[in-house]
Amino acid sequence: MIAVDRGRYTCMVDDAPLTAMRARELGRKSVVVGDRVALVGDVTGSAGSLARIVRIGERTSVLRRTADDDDTTAEGRLERVVVANADQLVIVSALADPPPRTGFIDRCLVAAYDADITPLLCLTKADLAGPADVLGYYAELDLPYVLSAPDGDLGALREVLAGRVSVMVGHSGVGKSTLVNRLVPDADRAVGVVSAVGKGRHTSTSAVALRLPGRTESWIIDTPGVRSFGLALVSAESLLHGFPDLVEGTVDCPPNCEHTEADPECALPAWVAAGHADVRRLESYRRLLASRSGGDGLEGPDRG
Repeated sequence: MIAVDRGRYTCMVDDAPLTAMRARELGRKSVVVGDRVALVGDVTGSAGSLARIVRIGERTSVLRRTADDDDTTAEGRLERVVVANADQLVIVSALADPPPRTGFIDRCLVAAYDADITPLLCLTKADLAGPADVLGYYAELDLPYVLSAPDGDLGALREVLAGRVSVMVGHSGVGKSTLVNRLVPDADRAVGVVSAVGKGRHTSTSAVALRLPGRTESWIIDTPGVRSFGLALVSAESLLHGFPDLVEGTVDCPPNCEHTEADPECALPAWVAAGHADVRRLESYRRLLASRSGGDGLEGPDRG
């Protein structure tokens, strides 16, 4: 399934798109971009035809987010499935205009590891600033990355997209839709601008799967620009494993340590002080912990 629009679902059958609707027997099961579905009815794809989706195939991965991090509220408990069956999460972040937000990247990494999806960092607007600060922040992770600049060569990015189903996420204004339009020239994704306060305007309004030209098994799923990536329903253990540079540091923690500043015997500060991880990574991890336990999780200069 490659797109959803007002209750109509666009599916690919024999390399041709057709329109379908949900069958009543699916009940409340959501159908999202990336789902593999079974169809009945008119599957010719001819003008005016309408098939029905009667079954959703088993999902190999599910990328999820909540609207916020407060699971005590209805909104915070509302889990949104972003896409299904992706095997790579491309986190698009500008190096300037707007500046990179490592807190947001950290959240996306947690979501990727929780979904067992390989993360890739795509740093855009490399003509405006260098990547040293961002890459230094993730130095202990060995996080794969590619750089992109306007009119620059996209060969490296195309190479890591080849043979994969990649979902692209990022704040509005970071150049994600521009990148998609360069990768798939007939995609015609709406492109916005960055406001005077450095915030991008939302452009894409729905997720859509696009096949890369000349690469049958290579797909990118463009998603709407998001302002937040809530992790309210991610377990504390999964949250920690989104910070692999900190995991080994918890070996010397006492039993039932929650790894917050309120745990005086937590071994993570000593682990960071010994140079095993960037102190900003520990601060980001603790902000996410605080957000899951009712705090806003946004204290500090880098709000994710």
